[in-house]
Amino acid sequence: MLFPTSLVGSYPQPDWLIDRAKLAGRFPPRVRATELWRVPPELLDEAQRDATLLAIRAQEDAGLDIITDGETGRESYSNVLATALDGVDIDNPGTALDRSGHPNPVPRITGPISRRHPVLTDHLRFLREHTSKTIKVTVPGPFTMSQQAQNDYYPSVADAAMGYADAVREEVADLFVAGADIVQLDEPYLQARPEPAREFGVAALNRALAGITGRTAVHLCFGYAAIIHDRPSGYSFLPELAACTAQQISIETAQSGLDCSVLAELPGKTIILGVIDLNDMTVESADQVADRVRRALPYVPADRLVLAPDCGMKYLPRDVAFGKLQAMTSAAAKLRAEHSG
Repeated sequence: MLFPTSLVGSYPQPDWLIDRAKLAGRFPPRVRATELWRVPPELLDEAQRDATLLAIRAQEDAGLDIITDGETGRESYSNVLATALDGVDIDNPGTALDRSGHPNPVPRITGPISRRHPVLTDHLRFLREHTSKTIKVTVPGPFTMSQQAQNDYYPSVADAAMGYADAVREEVADLFVAGADIVQLDEPYLQARPEPAREFGVAALNRALAGITGRTAVHLCFGYAAIIHDRPSGYSFLPELAACTAQQISIETAQSGLDCSVLAELPGKTIILGVIDLNDMTVESADQVADRVRRALPYVPADRLVLAPDCGMKYLPRDVAFGKLQAMTSAAAKLRAEHSG
């Protein structure tokens, strides 16, 4: 299929599940933030599964081709895996600067990082049970987790990133065994911290994907639009990903108006193209979205483009998010008709 459509990862969680005002009023949590849930602990698992079903149905009703669980059971994209690993102290957290420059409580690395058990496979199996479509699951990448931790053990942050990479590789392998069609590594800090990213970012990614034969993606963004309002005109780290082993690269272009010529420097990669502006609460028209896709077509063949929002949609009102997904799938239909010959 030309121009398949997908979420980047998250979909808005219902207000009955999570305190969305609290969620929006703070930086994304790196340690656990159980105070965000409105549901008591003994009912939380069931409530999260109910919300996951709503997210799946919303995506299917909007016409998406690739379905995620909406990350409905997560307080942030990264903290569920990052706080489930051995070698990190989450009861006595450390501090690290967020990409906005503000200090944030983070896991404190106190020993060798390792994964004690699969973390997201139950979420993946639940998703697989409830949709027949292609499914994708997201995990935080090793470079980003190394930037969202206080390193009190390894000789360098690069060494910590390699420890995280080994844990991520085990998780990714188990997710494919459990039925994932696509596993995406979220690596926003490759863009936020380009200097260390050039030193060891791709090496950490490739270590996390070593021996993995399933379809993999890497997502880079400029941060959630609800938190990081200013967008640069281009990525500080992107062509370097031509050397990573992931088949797909997920980027944003809508809010930033990205010059898509940079995509020519990623030959052979499928591009998950962010074409939905998450800073604008107006629902785009299908023509607007299609025009954003057309900006990339001189640089990426049509059969290597996937349409997606710029980033996770978790901070949007649910009706706005659904309307934007409908616009995206309508744009994909228009583009398929144009390219059907």
